[in-house]
Amino acid sequence: MDNYKIDLSEVFEFKNKIDYSTGGVVSKKVIQKGTGNVTLFVFDKGQELSEHSTPFNALVQVLEGEAMIVISKVGYLVKGGQSIIMPANLPHAVKAKEKFKMLLTMIKE
Repeated sequence: MDNYKIDLSEVFEFKNKIDYSTGGVVSKKVIQKGTGNVTLFVFDKGQELSEHSTPFNALVQVLEGEAMIVISKVGYLVKGGQSIIMPANLPHAVKAKEKFKMLLTMIKE
């Protein structure tokens, strides 16, 4: 995962701060602190993050495209402009139905 700097007081759109990679998944940490992280992700069509769990809730904001977010074996189609919270300690996965970009925010307790 690359760290990525966005200038303070810069007006921007997250979706314009990361580019697609053919056949891959790219992530860039925008903010990384002991209390949580904000990370940009892009997925090429058909790419995925395999099932895993985290000890904290994670907010997914889809910036463009669409993805299947699977939480405890239940699939949720999430499109650009929509969001979903993946609950702590439940298995979840992310699957690109088409190219898509998302912002993941995880706040640690």
